[in-house]
Amino acid sequence: MKKHTAGIHHITAIVGHPQENIDFYAGVLGLRLVKQTVNFDDPGTYHLYFGNKGGKPGTIITFFPWANAYQGRIGDGQVGVTTYVVPEGTLPFWINRLAKFTIPFQKAERFGEQVLQFDDPHGLHIELVARAEGELNEWTFGEVTPEVAIKGFGGATLYSSHPEETAKVLTEVMGLEKVATEGEYTRYKSSADIGNTVDLKVVPGMRGQMGVGTVHHIAWRAQDNVDHLEWQEYVMNHGQHVTEVKDRNYFNAIYFREPGEILFEIATDPPGFAHDETPETMGSQLMLPSQYEQHREQLERTLIPIEVRALD
Repeated sequence: MKKHTAGIHHITAIVGHPQENIDFYAGVLGLRLVKQTVNFDDPGTYHLYFGNKGGKPGTIITFFPWANAYQGRIGDGQVGVTTYVVPEGTLPFWINRLAKFTIPFQKAERFGEQVLQFDDPHGLHIELVARAEGELNEWTFGEVTPEVAIKGFGGATLYSSHPEETAKVLTEVMGLEKVATEGEYTRYKSSADIGNTVDLKVVPGMRGQMGVGTVHHIAWRAQDNVDHLEWQEYVMNHGQHVTEVKDRNYFNAIYFREPGEILFEIATDPPGFAHDETPETMGSQLMLPSQYEQHREQLERTLIPIEVRALD
C-alpha cells in the first residue's frame, strides 16, 4: 500500500538572538508563540515554536536561537525558502506592514501566483502567498487580525544536491503529486489545505552550510503513533536510513536524510502543544521535559531572557 503524507507538519531553522526572533515572527508577522522550551539535545538553547492560535500542524515554524553563532549559507541540501499563506486579497496589507517596519521586499510570480519575497533578521528566505485554501488564523496580535493573519505554511522550496533523487522521494516515498514545472522549479502537492505545496529547484547549485539563517529540517505529517510506525517501516523499505522514534513531547519524530542531503522528519499530529499548558496559556512560560525539570533553576539563569512584545 502506498502512503501519502498530508503535508508539512513543521519547519525548524537556526537563528540568532532569541529576542530578535520573537520580535520578528510575533511582533511583525503576528504569529503566536505557542511554546517556549529547550532543544532536547542541547538544553542550554531555546526551542521556540510559532504558529496559528491553536498551534496546529501545518502552521508551526520552530527555531533554535544561537546568539553570536556563525552565519550559515543557504544552498543545496536545505529548505531554501519557507512560504506562508495569507488570505486572498491581503497582500496589500502585508506590503504596507513590511514597509512600516522598513523590511526590504520584492514582488515575484511563480506558477501563476503573486508572492512577496523578503528575509528575516537572520537571513532566512521567506515568501508570502495569498490563497483561498485553509481556515483563518483566529489569533490577533497588534494590527494583525484574523482577516489578514498568516494561516500557516503555503509550502517550501527545496534546494537539493541531487534533484532527480529528491523528486523520487517526494513522489514515491512521501506520496506527493507532481503538478507542474516552470523554469528551474517543479511543483508537488499533498492533500492538506495548508502546508501542501513544495517547489523543488531542479538545477543544483552551491552546497549549503548549516548555521544562523538556514533551515535545519522539514517535517512531514503522520496521523498518529500507529501511522508513524508504519511510516518508519515504509521509509526503511524504500532504502532510506531512518532513525528510531524520538519523543519530542509535543509529537513523536523520526528522521532521515534523503539522497539530495535535505534532512526530512516525519512527526505525529498528536498530542500537540496544549497537553502541558492550557490552550489559553500556551507559550507564556518556559516548559521543560521531565528529564530537565530538575535543572530548571540553572537553565533559567543560562537562557537569555525573552518576552513577546507588541511592536505596533
